[in-house]
Amino acid sequence: MLRQKILKRCREDIYAWLNHENGQVAIYDAVNPTASGRRSLAKEFAKHDVQTLFLESYVNDDRILRENARNVKISSPDFHGMDADEAAQLYLQRIEMKIPVFETMNENELNYVKMINAGQAFFYNNVSFNYLSHRIVFYLTNLHIKSRTTFFVRAGTAGGEDTFKGDAPLSEEGRAYALKMTETLLKHREQERQSAIEEGGADIPLRPLTVWTSTRLRTTETAHYFQEKGFKIRQRSQMSQINPGVCEKLSERAIRHLYPDEVEKHELDPYHHRYPRAESYHDLAVRLEPIILELEREQNDLLIIAHESVLRVLYAYLMHCSTMDIPKLKFPRDEIIEIIPAAYQNEAKRIHIPGLDPKMVPGSPEDIKIPVPGPPSGNLSPIPGLSSPAEPAENQRPPEKVINLAKEMVADKVADED
Repeated sequence: MLRQKILKRCREDIYAWLNHENGQVAIYDAVNPTASGRRSLAKEFAKHDVQTLFLESYVNDDRILRENARNVKISSPDFHGMDADEAAQLYLQRIEMKIPVFETMNENELNYVKMINAGQAFFYNNVSFNYLSHRIVFYLTNLHIKSRTTFFVRAGTAGGEDTFKGDAPLSEEGRAYALKMTETLLKHREQERQSAIEEGGADIPLRPLTVWTSTRLRTTETAHYFQEKGFKIRQRSQMSQINPGVCEKLSERAIRHLYPDEVEKHELDPYHHRYPRAESYHDLAVRLEPIILELEREQNDLLIIAHESVLRVLYAYLMHCSTMDIPKLKFPRDEIIEIIPAAYQNEAKRIHIPGLDPKMVPGSPEDIKIPVPGPPSGNLSPIPGLSSPAEPAENQRPPEKVINLAKEMVADKVADED
């Protein structure tokens, strides 16, 4: 009885969010094991003008079940503080208890997707009712359960003037940066492998590493030393930096003088606002959607070399950041960000690149440097204090937050033009 009351309150929250708060997709995560229960649920949602798409994950492979129980479910708050083996066993017992009442989806009148053994096969029924249903299905078919690590790094500095429309190559400083960054990442991966061997007692091979860049010279040349060592490099035109429009090469002071109304709009909503002939971060996120789908499909470890604006959007996707936090995320050029997948919240770490000036002058074009007032949004922000991987004591750095206050983001490096 209590469970039914809680589920009813959850559905009421869904109706309020979808119909009155501009919500688009809600995930109602309940077991719904019987055909009659699913039909009843679909009718109730329809009365509130809500379309339903049921997702069934059907697993009859004991190996997948055991791995899922150990690697995923023991991270659930339900099993907090429990021994890993005990938690896994309890989860498997819960599954056994559901089997007698479980009815696999075969209701012809319902919209559903059935995944067999974590994506080995898919079955669809009536999933063509709107655009979002197609995108959800496409997203699901790109998912996999293999663990892989993603690294984010800035491109090196350019030589000469590198405008948004231009395409300057790396400077000497940029090439030196590319070499140090390559050496640092490869050394880190080997150290991680050695640690895994010490823990597991077996010779564990390194997972393959794939490198993604945009088509801009700064990013492709930053990947040069990886290519020399035989790593696979893939260029993606969608990963070009955000278009600054009329604000390109203007200082903050000049932008405030020339476009005071636009500055006011930008400060109110830095994610959705776009300057004349420019892109907003929302526009950039839409442009990066195919990249995000490819990212989910990629099974190798992945290094993404890109402009800071692109890294902000991709990092926010992986770390579940609020859209209002995206324009404030900061990626120093003397650091590599490592994102390690986990069931309920990915983990992010900093890897320091030694021998670089953290205040290295970035290559232009940089993002529009309008300060964004207000603190981070809170629970949907990145994990507080990205921790550094284990380093010798003399080289350790204190944990730092990725999100910085607005005044730290203002870097008026271009001479005023007014």
